[in-house]
Amino acid sequence: MISKLAVLVPTIIAASVVGVLGITFFPSGTKNSHLPEFSIGTVRIGNDMIKVEIAKSEAERQRWLMFRGEKLPINSAMMLVYDKPDLYAMWLLNIDYNLDLLWFDANGNIVYTIKDAKICKNVLDAANCTYKNTRPAKYVIAATSGFLAKHNIDKGSRLIIISK
Repeated sequence: MISKLAVLVPTIIAASVVGVLGITFFPSGTKNSHLPEFSIGTVRIGNDMIKVEIAKSEAERQRWLMFRGEKLPINSAMMLVYDKPDLYAMWLLNIDYNLDLLWFDANGNIVYTIKDAKICKNVLDAANCTYKNTRPAKYVIAATSGFLAKHNIDKGSRLIIISK
């Protein structure tokens, strides 16, 4: 009689290999197809007005910048809006370029930033490409690397939502 372990281990290994190969060799022609249409808004950070794509729903927040071949312009960003302040991790899987990440509390104060966050090289690289705030935040801004420097954003900068 074959033990359950003798069947389960090869099955788990095979499923893992298929999953990794599927993510690694995802057809490039489909990367930008079926991209969600995010609503557009405007925020002010410091003295600069920034156009933002807004991810409000759970599905939009999960998809955010994944499979998007083109970089966000340096004067725009993606804003993830959550229902309540909490600790929110950003896993940079299936994103094609490094990001500057900013977490803001409900009052618009910066609570955490990551400059030039490195993307995941593969699905097994999660520990090196997952970033999480250390204080509760309600908004996360993700922008092309260099955004923090271009807009002179520091710990004293504030987020003011103009339209969303």
